[in-house]
Amino acid sequence: MRNYIELSEEVIQAKEQGKPVVALESTIISHGMPYPQNVQTAREVEQIIRDNGAVPATIALLDGKIKIGLSDEELEDFGNSTNVAKASRRDLPYLLATKQKGATTVAATMVCAELASIKTFVTGGIGGVHRGAESTMDISADLEELAKTDVAVICAGAKSILDIGLTLEYLETNGVPVMGYQTDVLPAFYTRTSRFPVNFRVDDEETAASVLKAKWDLNLSGGAVIANPIPEESAMAEEDITAVIEKALKEAEERNISGKEVTPFLLGKVKELTDGKSLTANIALVKHNALVGANIAVKLAELE
Repeated sequence: MRNYIELSEEVIQAKEQGKPVVALESTIISHGMPYPQNVQTAREVEQIIRDNGAVPATIALLDGKIKIGLSDEELEDFGNSTNVAKASRRDLPYLLATKQKGATTVAATMVCAELASIKTFVTGGIGGVHRGAESTMDISADLEELAKTDVAVICAGAKSILDIGLTLEYLETNGVPVMGYQTDVLPAFYTRTSRFPVNFRVDDEETAASVLKAKWDLNLSGGAVIANPIPEESAMAEEDITAVIEKALKEAEERNISGKEVTPFLLGKVKELTDGKSLTANIALVKHNALVGANIAVKLAELE
């Protein structure tokens, strides 16, 4: 395993000292935001985690290694590169063998976090069942990973571009608990609400951590979703974002965009159609997730 995984000095020290570590994905840096906002946001998110008693570990593929924690220079280089592959579970062996740069998706980050014995992972929003999946079978690998990998994912719910109802059905079928952090309904990324209730509501980090500990103590394999709504001051109106997404989906269909190209296209189109407001919202929700995720990681470490 040492041939493939390399921990940063900060992460090594955290593990030696028994400090909680929080995983962060790298697709949000390479494919989710433009430079330099991507690098600036990544640094700010890492600092939020440090300020709240945990240690950040941004995960990426570099030089034939799974890097668990990036140096400041690596983060800058990664965020400014144009030749970064989007890496899900299926892509990890090829990208490592060919020593290509790879940005880990939610699914791949979960795989790598579990390999490094990291239980808590902060991201923007999870992937899910795409609209029209009954004919396209376009379902994110994130959902399968949640079904089998023991990592908790703190996010702002499922991306608004998805079929949220079917996404929740898929998670239920695979026994993945969906907890709403101080909410009874699943947030939809840019908006704080949707019409879909969560499985359980948790109002503090200690309760969330206790649920995770009980789940894994019982050897109930798989992850959990902790859905944390975007801060109210940064949220977008549900009717506005719905209209924008419908327009973006129509254009994607007209241009025959499919597979893993759909999400980046739609997110880019949403940013364009909202005059950049969606990017501001994206940054705000990731930072808020980092705050909650760090606190949950600390409580989980105390319980263990």
